[in-house]
Amino acid sequence: MYTIILAFLTAFTLTYFVIPSIIRISEKKRLFDEPGERRSHTVSTPSLGGIGIFAGVLFSIVLWTPFDVFEENQYILCSFIIIFLIGVSDDLDPLTPTAKLIGQVLAAVILVFKSNVKLTSLYGILGVQALPEWAAVTLSVFTILVIINAFNLIDGINGLSGSMGILISVVLGSWFYFVENIQLAIVSFALAGACMAFLKYNITPARIFMGDTGSLFLGVTCSILAIKFIEVHNVLPDNHAYSVNAAPAVAIGILILPLFDTLRVFTVRILRGTSPMSPDRNHLHHLLIDSGLTHMQATSVLVFTNALFIGFALYFQHIGNMNLLLLILLMALIGSGILHYNVRKIRRQKGETEVQKKSSDSIAITAGKND
Repeated sequence: MYTIILAFLTAFTLTYFVIPSIIRISEKKRLFDEPGERRSHTVSTPSLGGIGIFAGVLFSIVLWTPFDVFEENQYILCSFIIIFLIGVSDDLDPLTPTAKLIGQVLAAVILVFKSNVKLTSLYGILGVQALPEWAAVTLSVFTILVIINAFNLIDGINGLSGSMGILISVVLGSWFYFVENIQLAIVSFALAGACMAFLKYNITPARIFMGDTGSLFLGVTCSILAIKFIEVHNVLPDNHAYSVNAAPAVAIGILILPLFDTLRVFTVRILRGTSPMSPDRNHLHHLLIDSGLTHMQATSVLVFTNALFIGFALYFQHIGNMNLLLLILLMALIGSGILHYNVRKIRRQKGETEVQKKSSDSIAITAGKND
């Protein structure tokens, strides 16, 4: 327990004191994320906060992981470094989507083949139990890529990605501690500590963003924790006090916000005949901002909602994977549908108000000319 606390404090302390230096250097070198049409901020802001998160987590893991259980961690750290380099490169000079994807695939392959971060069973979902090796590898790489990019896509307003990182890592880290998997508990709480320190500088008014460096790193770390959460159940006794009955469904419940938002946005874009990767303002955080909430209010709503889904998934784990997955998806669809309907009304009203204002201005100008 003391090692886990020390891992949290180490990551928090290092990140807390590194980020001000990153802010100063970014301002000196003019390394900013500039405001734009799809941006939710209005002032130029440094976007290299992920460097501080990465440094805090990496140092804490290396310092506090017991040497006798460090073997798998060396490959996890290799994947971390690959994702870090992709993120930094993209924040400094945007990469092509293909280059980013190649790097992410490389990191995912290392995790699957060297660290055994691999889904080997569907636990009866669609009638499938154990997966053949080729299917396990394919599904695992795909899952890692989806989670990495899901976190990248939700990083759109102040405090959201960092807060989600804390929530997810604390929930999973606590479970790893209870099942005596100290190695992954250290990774989880190191991430929580670094994200908590980062939030000091990211809450409104934000002095720095985590950028792709942070969001991609957050995504790959949470993908490791989620897959390991599912797979550790294969070696747990059925009567273990902390065994979960529907591990895959519960894992999706824990990650519901980034996963569902990504699925929803991609589906809407495809139905509209546009590319799934084409930018728009239809993410859940955009809808909440357009409904009139501030950044921190929207963040609070989304994090609280994700926490409710986690509690719901744990409480109803006994109904089985397929039933729980369908129920979680139905609840998410209903909630997002209500939000989308309300925001459409607000946007339509704003549009009508702007048209009326322009019409009034035009009449006033014409009347002035006549006078």
